[in-house]
Amino acid sequence: MTILFKSADHILEILSDLPTACDASINAASARQGQLTKPPGSLGRLEELALWLAGWQGREKPEIHHPRCVVFAGNHGITAKGVSAFPPEVTMQMVANFEAGGAAINQLCLAAGAKLDVHALDLDRPTADFSEGPAMTIADTLSAMQAGANAIPDDADLLMPGEMGIGNTTSAAALALAVMGNSSDRAAIYWTGAGTGLDAAGVTQKAAVVQKAIDRNKGRTLNPVELLSEYGGREVAAIAGLVLAARLRRIPVLLDGYISTAACLPLWHGNPSALAHCQISHCSKEPGHRHILTGLGMEAILDLGMRLGEGSGAATALPIVKAAVATHNGMATFAEAGVSSG
Repeated sequence: MTILFKSADHILEILSDLPTACDASINAASARQGQLTKPPGSLGRLEELALWLAGWQGREKPEIHHPRCVVFAGNHGITAKGVSAFPPEVTMQMVANFEAGGAAINQLCLAAGAKLDVHALDLDRPTADFSEGPAMTIADTLSAMQAGANAIPDDADLLMPGEMGIGNTTSAAALALAVMGNSSDRAAIYWTGAGTGLDAAGVTQKAAVVQKAIDRNKGRTLNPVELLSEYGGREVAAIAGLVLAARLRRIPVLLDGYISTAACLPLWHGNPSALAHCQISHCSKEPGHRHILTGLGMEAILDLGMRLGEGSGAATALPIVKAAVATHNGMATFAEAGVSSG
């Protein structure tokens, strides 16, 4: 299925008419849950995950045979403002580590039974310093979103977008602030964390950079593509593009942590139901992520104090989702087991 993002207006058109989950499949899966050999609701979130998958896959018994973690990497000009404890060269070095199989996400995908794809996006061409002007042109943003859409394998039945980009927690904080509100009690520091390991003074400086970027657009109403252009990175826009294309293809998505979730806020801004096909895999230790989840009204599957990125939280949560499928599909009904249902 070829999906093309032609313009910012085209993105708005897509967001205005998104596919929805299959109610008939959800109802059939729910009826099956009611007949399985367990008290109703006793598997808690596993039951909810099974129904979510059933709705988006359009079948009473959902399946996960080809889960794919797709990691995008991009470089950020905002690092010139000292917002990271690591230099931008680390982005390219980590891409090499992914390709060599030496990163955490490699091990987590192997353990969870998922394939990993890595896409480096113009690492020799960092985005601009978005505290001084837009990070990217609209054309660059659309190109990155298209790269995200194009990265979806034909056989994928569950997607886990990940990222690598020194400086991208600064982009995440700016997107969160721009979309979810810049009030006296939710200024930049509310959304800004240590990222790669900044001390308290570094976090304060980072928040000041984020606030400067937001103030630069004071009084403007930005559409989803403009938001990504102003404050994002190529890997951030690629995640947004992948998630939007996954919705059009009805592929369920496990979002990772702060950056992956923040990357989707412009989509949510364009349509509050835009992330219905997504689950939040884990709650990042970055404070802004918990605030985003509260604003979205979404609950993470796991909360392990992780803040690595790379798609690591999604890969860690994948076995939980597989457990939901296994219990939903494999358990006997009361009738099949000859067990009284009460």
